Amino acid sequence: MQVYGRVNILDGTAVRLPKGDLTEVIPLDADPVDRARGWVAKGCERVLVVDLDAAIRGDGRNFALLKDLVGQVDARVTVTGGVRSQSHVGQLLDAGAWQVGIGTQALLDQTFTYDICRRHPGRILVTFDVDEDERIWTRGRTIMSDENLEEALRLMQASGAAGYMIAEVGRDALVEPPNLEALRTALRTVEVPVIAAGGVRDLDDLRALDGLEVDGHRLDGVVVGREVTAGRFTIEEAVGAVS
Repeated sequence: MQVYGRVNILDGTAVRLPKGDLTEVIPLDADPVDRARGWVAKGCERVLVVDLDAAIRGDGRNFALLKDLVGQVDARVTVTGGVRSQSHVGQLLDAGAWQVGIGTQALLDQTFTYDICRRHPGRILVTFDVDEDERIWTRGRTIMSDENLEEALRLMQASGAAGYMIAEVGRDALVEPPNLEALRTALRTVEVPVIAAGGVRDLDDLRALDGLEVDGHRLDGVVVGREVTAGRFTIEEAVGAVS
C-alpha cells in the first residue's frame, strides 16, 4: 500500500479542512510547493494535490501554481479538484501530473468520463467524497447527490478508470476511525486500485487499512496529512507500517 502526502490548495495557499468543512479552513503554508516538497523530503513517493478553488468555483486560478508544483516535486503527483473538461485534463497531464482525478463530472457526464479514461489509459482516477451513509457529495463537498457509493462505482465500472479514490465527508480524521465499510464496498465492487483518502488517527488505523481485504482485493494506497503534521506518526513510520 502506497503512502500519499496531501496538499489542499485554496486561494493559492496550502490549507487544512477539519471534517472537510470549508467554513473551518486552517492555513498551513503560504507556499503549497514547499509543502509538497516537504512530503517528499519526509519520504513520500506520491503526493495528492487537491485544487479546492477549481472544485468550488470552477476556475483555473491555480493552474500556474499547479504546473510549478508538479515541475518541482520529485514524486508522482496526482491532481484533483474541479476537473470538468477534456482540455483541463490535457493541461494537467501536459504539465507533468502523473494522474488526474475527476469527481463531480464523473457523475454528471458518464460519456465524458468514459471518453477521457480511454484517451488517457492509466492516467485518470475517479474520486468520490462519501459521508457515513456512503452518500456521494459533489462540488467540493457542498452538494449531496442522489447516488450512493456502490451505485456510483457500478456506473463507472466499465469506464476504464485507472482507479478510485475514496475520501470522507464529515469525519474528523484525528478523532474518528476510517469508514472501513465504505472501503469494503469499493473493494467489493471494482477490481482496479482503490485508494483511501479519508485520513487516519494513528498507525493502528494504517495497519487496519493495510490489512483490509475483500475477495483478495486490497487497498492500493492511503492519503495522509494532518496526522503527520500533528505528530501522530512520521512518514517513515507510516511506510514501515504498511510495507
